[in-house]
Amino acid sequence: MELLLSELVSRNRHWTNFGNVATYIPELKNANKDALGIVVVDIEGNIYKAGDYETKFTIQSISKPITLMLALMDYGPDHVFEKVGMEPTGDPFNSMRKLETINPSRPLNPMINAGAIAVASIIRGKDNEEKMDRILQLFRKISKNPNLNINENVYLSEKKTGDRNRAMAYFLRDVGIIEGDVEAILDLYFKQCSIEVTCEDIAHIGMFLANHGVIKETGEQYVPKNITQIVKTFMVTCGMYDASGEFAIQVGVPAKSGVGGGIMCAVPNRMGIGVVGPALDKKGNSIAGVKVLESLSKELALSIF
Repeated sequence: MELLLSELVSRNRHWTNFGNVATYIPELKNANKDALGIVVVDIEGNIYKAGDYETKFTIQSISKPITLMLALMDYGPDHVFEKVGMEPTGDPFNSMRKLETINPSRPLNPMINAGAIAVASIIRGKDNEEKMDRILQLFRKISKNPNLNINENVYLSEKKTGDRNRAMAYFLRDVGIIEGDVEAILDLYFKQCSIEVTCEDIAHIGMFLANHGVIKETGEQYVPKNITQIVKTFMVTCGMYDASGEFAIQVGVPAKSGVGGGIMCAVPNRMGIGVVGPALDKKGNSIAGVKVLESLSKELALSIF
């Protein structure tokens, strides 16, 4: 497997020349544009690595399925989906266009920024410190990394420049989707996006989802199966921003990308995959990472369709 992964990384590395690192969050400009790495964790617990797999990056939008899981465990689907819809948008992840034009005015799904901010607003906790601690504890458990933490520089950079997210959040409060202190909700959202990870961390999270919320070592159903099914369905339909349809055809597995350059995949009953490649395409996905996943899917017949 590692020989295959190394070959696929080498074969697709040139694609990094055709992408660019994210710049709208200033701290992300410091990422290594040429980095490309992958980790696969299979159902037996074997771990395979290739390329620049030790590269650290912030999780960004890959956090959205995990906070959605937490909100669903806190409140159940009925309450959560009063706040956010279940449909793909066809728009960029940070678009505000449909918030005002659809009725009712609610985010179309939890994988876009507006939807993830709405989800963050209902995480249980007496204050932001408790809420963030609950988010981190869930991430640490399912990534098998007790040392996961927030990259303070990225968090502060996001907080300073997050005006579009701020505008969305205030609009959402105006139409009654979110309640309470908008700045506190945004602070929580910026922190969840700034959790620093590696490919191996997100591969373990992908395997957790692929195993339907069961901790393999203990057999514990840590997250209810129906909640992981909801999350993986969103990953298929909305997880790669407005390139989700093409990714479903070319790769065919539940996946979530982030502008830090990561992509997390959950291949049901088979494996979790973590990829990093900070050079992004125009839709915000790792340009070389997507190509590696296309190649891997074809080699191993991973598509669920």
